[in-house]
Amino acid sequence: MSRTLEHLERLVGFASLTDMPNGEIVDYIAGVLGAAGARVHRIDGGEGKSGLFAAIGPEGPGGVMLSGHVDVVPVARQDWSSDPFTLRRADDRVYGRGTTDMKGFLAAMLSVAERAGALARPLKLAFSWDEEIGCRGIPVMLERIDATVGRPEACIVGEPTGMQIALGHKGKTSLRAVARGQAGHSAEAPDYVNALHLAAGMIGALRDEQDRLARTGAQDDGFAIPYSTVHAGVMQGGRALNIVPDWAEIAFEIRNLAEEPPGEIIARLHAAAREIAAQAGPGAGLEIEETGAYPGLATAPDSPAVTLARDIAPGAGLTKVSYGTEAGHFAARGIETVVCGPGDMAQGHKPDEFIALDQLAQCDAMLDRLLARLGDGMR
Repeated sequence: MSRTLEHLERLVGFASLTDMPNGEIVDYIAGVLGAAGARVHRIDGGEGKSGLFAAIGPEGPGGVMLSGHVDVVPVARQDWSSDPFTLRRADDRVYGRGTTDMKGFLAAMLSVAERAGALARPLKLAFSWDEEIGCRGIPVMLERIDATVGRPEACIVGEPTGMQIALGHKGKTSLRAVARGQAGHSAEAPDYVNALHLAAGMIGALRDEQDRLARTGAQDDGFAIPYSTVHAGVMQGGRALNIVPDWAEIAFEIRNLAEEPPGEIIARLHAAAREIAAQAGPGAGLEIEETGAYPGLATAPDSPAVTLARDIAPGAGLTKVSYGTEAGHFAARGIETVVCGPGDMAQGHKPDEFIALDQLAQCDAMLDRLLARLGDGMR
């Protein structure tokens, strides 16, 4: 595990925030992989962002892919006990931004590449960008997978699951509702259409939809919240107290079960928005637009990817996770995928983020078993 910790120290030292170019951390990863004998392919994402595919072993399709993202969430306005970009060890933990989400797994990916040696089936690695702001990088990369490393038989996305095997997570669609009203003096407010009132009506429609989903929507008891959800996160509008607001905006999201396509939910919300605007009369507008989305994951328990994961992580249970990952994008490409990695997401995105050393040791052991399987041709 010492080599994994060495890589983790270097990786945490790169402040690979989503609003910054990521060239330095990608250069480091590419250098390690190249020195390990991997075939490395850099995928340009524009705006100073890029990702990597790499492969060790026979060329062409097949084998197993390990995947993770290099970006981390911000540390601004968080109360850290030490520098978040300097790895700090205390007892049986190491602290730093990204230790759990998910540079611990990236470090394990690098160290297993260095241990790979001769393989009968290929080990493939993916390092993506901008996962934290809507999984923006991996769709670009997957367009190039066949032309670079070749499509794998199975993929393990190493988001933190406590080394359990996650078969599913909900999909997510981010949306914005924009209300248009009429500006006027607040002394004559009843004569104008108030955009904030329209937005308030939309909030009511979102709550009604959530109630409907909880009562009569699809259910999956594998999730802590067993139904699809609708959540309003940001509402803003108006310019001054004495001006009737002519603009308001709501940012909201849908997290849907695989059995409940988001399109049906969105269609009902569009209908509600049209009704709210119509009731407000001439001069009222309320439009909904999609701002981002990623697909959910619903891998069958008898999937080859699950069989492989159970073989290399003996004793691991099957679970589903509440957060989203890039795994749904792999699955949408027909690649059998599970989520399994070190750490607990309860520690992610927080000040003093940490990962337990035992989790890293378990991950290294799992990847050693994977090397053994790839070495004997997955027999």
